[in-house]
Amino acid sequence: MAKKDPTDLSVEEKLKTLYQLQTALSSIDEKRALRGELPLEVQDLEDEIEGLTTRVEKIQNDINEFERAIVQKKGEIADAEQSVARYKEQLNEVKNNREYDTLSKEIEFQTLEIELCNKKIREANARIAEKKEELAANQEVIKEREDDLELKKGELDEIMEETRAEEDKLKEKVKDLESKIETRLLTSFKRIRKNARNGLGIVYVQRDACGGCFNKIPPQRQLDIKMHKKIIVCEYCGRIMIDPELAGVKLDKMGVEQPKKTRKRSIRKTATSKKVDDASDME
Repeated sequence: MAKKDPTDLSVEEKLKTLYQLQTALSSIDEKRALRGELPLEVQDLEDEIEGLTTRVEKIQNDINEFERAIVQKKGEIADAEQSVARYKEQLNEVKNNREYDTLSKEIEFQTLEIELCNKKIREANARIAEKKEELAANQEVIKEREDDLELKKGELDEIMEETRAEEDKLKEKVKDLESKIETRLLTSFKRIRKNARNGLGIVYVQRDACGGCFNKIPPQRQLDIKMHKKIIVCEYCGRIMIDPELAGVKLDKMGVEQPKKTRKRSIRKTATSKKVDDASDME
C-alpha cells in the first residue's frame, strides 16, 4: 500500500497526528525526567575526577623533579668533597704563602658549596614531604569521587535499563509520526515545543481556555477549533490548539480532564468496603 503524502492529509488528520506526536514526545520527556539530575551529576563527577587526576600527575612530576634535584646535589657534594680532599693533600706540598692561601680559599669555597647543597637537599626533602601529603589527600578525594561515580552510574544504568525498551519504542513511534507530517508544519511544531516551558507544542481547550497558557479563548475561536477547517494557534502563547474530542480526551462538565482510575484507588476502595462488611458482621 502506497504511503499517503503528508500534504494530502486533512486538517483533522494533521491535528490528530500532531497530538499523537506530542503525546509520544511527552512520554519520552517523562522517561528522561526520571533520570533527574543523575546524568549531570555523573558528568560533573567525571570532570572532577579528570581534574584531580591531572593535579595528581602534576604533583607526582614535582616530586620526581625534587628527587632528581637531590640526586644532582648529592653528586655535587661528592665532587666538592673530592676537591677538598685533593686540595688538603696539596697543602702539604705548597712552596709559598700564595699557594697556601689559594688552596685554603678553594677548600673554604668547596666547603660552603657542600653546606649549600645540603641546605638545598633539606629544602627539597621538606617539599617532597609536603607534596606527598598533598598527593595522598588528592588520591583519597579521587577514591571518594570514584566511589560516588560508581554509585551514580549504577543508579543511572538501573533507571535507563528500566526505561530503555519503552523509550526506544516511543522513538520509533515518533519517527513514524514525523514522517506523516509535512515538513513546514513539523518544523513549526518543533519550534513551538522548543520555546514552550513544558514542552507542549499542541494543547486542547480546557474550560474555554488554552491548555498551555490558560488564557481565555473567544467563543468564535473555539467554534473554529471544533470545525477542524484550519490549524489555529493561541494568540497568547503560540501553541497549536485542538478540540478535546479530536484529541481523544474526556472532560467532565466543568471542562476538566477526567482522572483515570488507578490501581491504588481500587485497592483503597476494596479495603474500605471490607471494613464496612466487618462492621456489619459485628452488628
